[in-house]
Amino acid sequence: MESGVVAHPRIAGREEWLAERLRLLEAEKELTRRYDAVNAERRRLPMVRIEKRYEFDGPDGRATLLDLFEGRRQLIVYHFMFDPEWEKGCPGCTGFVDSLGDLTMLGQRDTSFTLVSRAPLAKLAAFRATKGWRRRWFSSFGSDFNYDFHVTQDERVAPVEYNYSDRTELERRSHEPWFLRGEQHGLSVFFRVDGEVFHTYSTYGRGVERLTDSYSLLDLTPWGRQEDFEDSPEGWPQRPTYG
Repeated sequence: MESGVVAHPRIAGREEWLAERLRLLEAEKELTRRYDAVNAERRRLPMVRIEKRYEFDGPDGRATLLDLFEGRRQLIVYHFMFDPEWEKGCPGCTGFVDSLGDLTMLGQRDTSFTLVSRAPLAKLAAFRATKGWRRRWFSSFGSDFNYDFHVTQDERVAPVEYNYSDRTELERRSHEPWFLRGEQHGLSVFFRVDGEVFHTYSTYGRGVERLTDSYSLLDLTPWGRQEDFEDSPEGWPQRPTYG
């Protein structure tokens, strides 16, 4: 049994709790309505034709971006951080993939899902085996794919940009120097019209975290995400202080 003082919400009677819960319910309903409205705006975004031919290494050999659709209309790519020099994938990205549930509904809705990383295929396959994953995973090693979608930062190849901010904007955020170099994570969505591929959406940083079941469930608990980092930026989810 734990000893000492445990931080927790204020203790109240059932009647007071219910009154507070009903007030929160209204805020939750408003958030749901706003979330639905933002989703509708996202669906109305214009799309951009992919002019460049990207090729990837996969378990069945070379594949184009069009091949990754598997004949379906839509494609979701998770940009998994795995530098060619690393022996293991990013812990955060690993946790993201671990938390993904059964995605068979995507296929039933004409949508494919795959992981893409810059590390060579052999490293991806070896790490995938240690995790027991069955997710599709392709290597973009040797292509411009990661640089063009701003998940590998190297000014020798392309200007630094992450989450739609350029180097100048990123340098202003002194607590985020890691966004200026190396591998980053993100998620991109593509749409197919006959033999042409279009880019419809990309999100980075915290825009990806809401897609994991673990974070969504932790957000419902009194201690939240428990990511109490020193010098964390204002608004970062931390263990709350009560009293």
